[in-house]
Amino acid sequence: SLPLGKRLNRISMKLNIDGLLVYFPYDYIYPEQHSYMVELKRTLDAKGHCVLEMPSGTGKTVTLLSLIMAYQQTHPETLQKLVYCSRTVPEIQKVMEEMKVLVEYYSKENGMPPNFLGLALSARKNLCIHPELEGERDGKVVDGKCHSMTASFIREQHEMDPSVPVCDLFEKFDSQGRLDPIPNGVYNLDDIREFGRQRGWCPYYLARYAITYANVVVYSYHYLLDPKIAEVVSRDLPKQTCVVFDEAHNIDNVCIDSMSVNITRRTLDRCHANLEQLGKNLAEIRETNVRQLQDEYRRLVEGLREANVARETDIHLANPVLPDQVLKEAVPGSIRRADHFVGFMKRFVEYLKTRLRTQQVIAENPGAFLHHLYNTVYIDRKPLRFTTERLQSLLHTLELINLSDFSSLTLVANFATLVSTYTRGFSLIIEPYDSRTPTIHNPVLHFSCMDSSLAIKPVFERFQSVVITSGTLSPIDMYPRILDFQPVIMASFSMTLARPCIKPMIIAKGSDQVAMTSKFEAREDVAVIRNYGNLLLEISTIVPDGIVCFFPSYHYMETVVTTWIDQGTMGQIQKNKLVFVETTDFVETTVALDNYIKACENGRGAILLSVARGKVSEGVDFDHHLGRAVLMFGIPYVYTQSVILKARLEYLRDQFQIKENDFLTFDAMRHAAQCVGRALRGKTDYGIMIFADKRFARLDKKSKLPKWIQEYLIDAVCNLSTEEGVQLCKVFLRQMAQPFKREDQLGLSLLTHEQVVARELKRIATIQ
Repeated sequence: SLPLGKRLNRISMKLNIDGLLVYFPYDYIYPEQHSYMVELKRTLDAKGHCVLEMPSGTGKTVTLLSLIMAYQQTHPETLQKLVYCSRTVPEIQKVMEEMKVLVEYYSKENGMPPNFLGLALSARKNLCIHPELEGERDGKVVDGKCHSMTASFIREQHEMDPSVPVCDLFEKFDSQGRLDPIPNGVYNLDDIREFGRQRGWCPYYLARYAITYANVVVYSYHYLLDPKIAEVVSRDLPKQTCVVFDEAHNIDNVCIDSMSVNITRRTLDRCHANLEQLGKNLAEIRETNVRQLQDEYRRLVEGLREANVARETDIHLANPVLPDQVLKEAVPGSIRRADHFVGFMKRFVEYLKTRLRTQQVIAENPGAFLHHLYNTVYIDRKPLRFTTERLQSLLHTLELINLSDFSSLTLVANFATLVSTYTRGFSLIIEPYDSRTPTIHNPVLHFSCMDSSLAIKPVFERFQSVVITSGTLSPIDMYPRILDFQPVIMASFSMTLARPCIKPMIIAKGSDQVAMTSKFEAREDVAVIRNYGNLLLEISTIVPDGIVCFFPSYHYMETVVTTWIDQGTMGQIQKNKLVFVETTDFVETTVALDNYIKACENGRGAILLSVARGKVSEGVDFDHHLGRAVLMFGIPYVYTQSVILKARLEYLRDQFQIKENDFLTFDAMRHAAQCVGRALRGKTDYGIMIFADKRFARLDKKSKLPKWIQEYLIDAVCNLSTEEGVQLCKVFLRQMAQPFKREDQLGLSLLTHEQVVARELKRIATIQ
């Protein structure tokens, strides 16, 4: 997403942003980057939170880093740390590369490197360099093997018997790494691994420890939003921290997923096996080392804080699963003894099995579930709250190595803790049949979080500033409502362009004047599907290189493609370009994507058929020739008959006064915007965005698209037929084929330092 000028001579630019000296490591800046910095500076000054929408491909990452790092250097006592949260490992690596460029510029300008440490943190599987595990892609395997060599009881056994294997990398880090900090600099995941190799230290635990004193930390959302991970990794971060959630258009769904639990019959069967195994282990330890159980009982009487020796104190981060004050209480007497706790869990699991025997859908709140539980098997709410911590204590006491074997029991324990801790914001739904196999009894218990603010609330309360940002956050006022916080700044920036390099249009009807729509009543309409096929055929004839198409669902895509094959349309399309299809299988989709890129690279051209909310719509950029046109076949509404969705819509209506239709439209349009936004990854790029559904032209839909797309979606392009759309595409592509130099952008979409100063003086004069 680097601008044209940025990739050339990286000269320099020092900016004055409301009295703050900002080092910007490139010779040109976009106007929206400058505006973004101004709003970000105001947020940090106010020590509050903000929601900022910035167009795709306009250098959002380097803008954030430049401003916040400058603020850190100038006000170290006010802002001690930046935590930059991204979604995927490739995105984390991109952030680290931008940071390296910025630090390199600081060094060049000041004659010495800044007193600065920036590093990335990821899962063990991405950092481990142990000879037995390096290259292993299964995270559970790596985590399990790591635990079997680094657990405190294993290390104690090693001291008594050196033949017990331990991780030499961790041992060396534990004895030396905490005393010898990482030298200043910027370390991506590869750099941390290499540093670990040089020192003979474990890179994962080194990074975990180094985030306590690093100036900038880059890691996944889950390290802050998932309470089970946040409690371990992020507990020592200071109050004077700025947290950035990048690509945050789906942040409410991430919050909800981190707090939700799904339990199947198979889960409960495995739980039963887990409990039988624990019973055997207890019988063995009673014969060999009964003192261990007695010591654990004594600690449980004193309180959970002291119960788990392996658990470090968690003073700062309020854990949404188990409130801080609960951890100071003594464990209820009914589950203090290990055998009593195992019996307690067996009763609870058997109760859940009986609940799954239902033949009809059941929906109830946590209070009703607890009431029924007490009346049926006499299990009280209080011991349930302690099940997760009590299980962790028992697994530690029994010195069990393969904790992944007990994942089902841990899941049920987490459910027990959640259902007894939260009386509001959750719904318990039991579905006896899977929608994919409606005739086979396959019950699932969904304990679904309805309130996305529960997971993110501790982050807003604990940290000084939280920045929610993305290229597609419209309508921007929805996020403070569903996340339940008060931002000090909300801003959406338009895209300044020297030439109109995006061409959005709404094609509402085919050549036969039949309306194009994917609404449920028309999904089987052969005429509509034929018109969609003719549209793709016409576009594939005139658009060079790559075309990406998005459908509302996999099922609809299968229906449409099958009909196109029967009608002969697919054969005609394949004469123009190769066709690749995204599937639910991750490996198949990766292969399809690789071959799509090859076909675009070698000039053959290709079409990729994808699904909104799928892998392609979220994590893949189709820059330049990889995505010259994006077609959105229909509005990507979520499956509205879902019992879980209905419960969430009801909760949003009752608690936040958000109407069902408003939320459904907001959710559909943010995904549509995310899909079409894949086509434009910079101002030198260009692309066609086709919304193929007449409903997009309605004001309630169109107004929920990002500002930078709406500006070009004028009335003249909002109710087109296929022929009209094709003609507009031809004119647009002819226009984009003309020579376009950097000088054409200067003063409009690219600013020099002098133009920035003049612009700022003009802004100040206007205010005065």
